[in-house]
Amino acid sequence: MRLALIGDPVGHSASPRIHRTYLEEAEIDGSYVAIRVPSGGGAVAIRRLQTEEYTGCNVTYPLKEEVVSACDTLTDEASAAQAVNTIFFGSRVIGTNTDGIGARSAIEGLLDEPVALKRIGVLGYGATARAILAELHDCDAYTFVWGRNAERVDETCRRYEAQTWPKRNPPEIVLSTLPPEAVLPDDLVAALQLPDLVIDANYGTRSVLARSLHRDVVPGDAMLESQARASFDFWLAHLDRVAGV
Repeated sequence: MRLALIGDPVGHSASPRIHRTYLEEAEIDGSYVAIRVPSGGGAVAIRRLQTEEYTGCNVTYPLKEEVVSACDTLTDEASAAQAVNTIFFGSRVIGTNTDGIGARSAIEGLLDEPVALKRIGVLGYGATARAILAELHDCDAYTFVWGRNAERVDETCRRYEAQTWPKRNPPEIVLSTLPPEAVLPDDLVAALQLPDLVIDANYGTRSVLARSLHRDVVPGDAMLESQARASFDFWLAHLDRVAGV
């Protein structure tokens, strides 16, 4: 079972360690490598991995949107987000997205209850944010979106039946999908002192939101592990289907 991660950067990624652990636990002879692929190279990388008989791959920034066109089939999750973070190479290239599942599982693990009817704010409107908003919408959460581009915020809110960031009474739960280098405006920093729970989708040394906000922030490790497990299960399920044909 040959697996890979493509994106840029990938040197910091914990995905190889996580998936190698899954392979060992499942007693599967396989490998998982990280391959740096800059923006614009996603489709070519997908074709190369398929030619080299990889079983599947994960896709990270900045390729999640551009590899959509390289897939023959998209799952509902990938279609909803218009972004792919997991691919299976069979007779057809199948793309899915497990970012939303990962975020929901992480939030529910921290709350010890479902996200239904919770007020959850998402910072950002990129590929990861859209996958999370789609999942939360399907799970009946009330969602809010913050971003610098008002037009893109409005478009995102319409697509996922979310609301724009409230001027008063901020959401009790906030999940940031912003890059580590993002500089937040003072009014947002002040508003983010109020939520009961703030989660940073970044993890490890890239999780710096706590320093910007001067408050406790949950790093994205649990999100990563949950979406990684969903990706691994996706590959196994498709391998089982192929074996059953």
